[in-house]
Amino acid sequence: MDADDESLLEALLAGEHRALARVISKIENRSPGYRELVSELYAHTGDADVIGITGSPGAGKSTLVDKLAEEYRDRGETVGIIAIDPSSPFSGGAVLGDRIRMASAVGDMDVFVRSMSARGTLGGLSTATADAVKAMDAFGKDKIIIETVGAGQNEIDIVRTADTVAVLVPPGSGDDIQTLKAGILEIADVFVVNKADRDGADRTVQELREMVHLGEESGLAGGSGGHHGADVMSSGNAAVDETDDEDEGWTPPIVETVATKGTGIETFIDELANHRMHLVDSGTHAEKVRQRHAEEIRTLLREDVHSLLEDELAESGGIDGLAEAVRLGETDPYSITSDVLAPVEACVENLETGPREDGSNRE
Repeated sequence: MDADDESLLEALLAGEHRALARVISKIENRSPGYRELVSELYAHTGDADVIGITGSPGAGKSTLVDKLAEEYRDRGETVGIIAIDPSSPFSGGAVLGDRIRMASAVGDMDVFVRSMSARGTLGGLSTATADAVKAMDAFGKDKIIIETVGAGQNEIDIVRTADTVAVLVPPGSGDDIQTLKAGILEIADVFVVNKADRDGADRTVQELREMVHLGEESGLAGGSGGHHGADVMSSGNAAVDETDDEDEGWTPPIVETVATKGTGIETFIDELANHRMHLVDSGTHAEKVRQRHAEEIRTLLREDVHSLLEDELAESGGIDGLAEAVRLGETDPYSITSDVLAPVEACVENLETGPREDGSNRE
């Protein structure tokens, strides 16, 4: 790192919120030097409790997150909030900006709120979001809450980033619960029926209970833990689910809240704490962290190899020239791909990975 980034890192670790904001901006903008900065953050992470809040639009996520942060602060804990908004098709930035529904956080320096864009990522989260979580963790935030866009079944990416996932279900969802059963509902560690003072709340709670019960019997949802198969859910790959039984023994509780009134928030926090305790006691937490890092490595490899190949192709005339050769029948995409990857494969065969005995990385 250069001297400026070293000073920035020192300020962040010293607890300066301005430095935290600058680091996250650097991460989100992918500014020069951000990778070296994030690399240094890893040694200072691992203490925060990361909570994901998701659900359909209009379920009251922002209001619930606000009350959640307020209660954590009353308990003496510091909070970081990352609100994932839809991406602007023009600037790539967050459309909604700072959340107006998080009024209680205004003026409290121990509640740090940051809006970030999904940047078109299939799972509703960008790589920058995971790096921002590391920045907040290294800063020393006790609780980090990620509020996601609520983009239906694509929202499963939150599993790879959060330790505990709460899914909000609005009352009167009716047949929507069955429609979503194979998607977003299966990732829940805790179900929250928000706006529980409205008509249809009791029926929604009962339908969720039936769904969890059926899931336990069939292994499709709920207490089976199958919804935690992060490798299955990442990047659309049909990878082997190594975590199918990792959460066995945990049945997602159903909590009723009225976020606008603060009703049920303490019960919700208790259930989040219960799940955290379950993860630690069962040894599942360590496995989740390992899988998280494994997916980070895969993602970075994909990004870097793609970028490397794009640069190489540009120097040799670019994709358009190769596409024209295919059009003229001179070659085909498979042959081109094999030719381009041949030098990479040769290098990989001679690659040595892993740390040296002195703890540093091999070049």
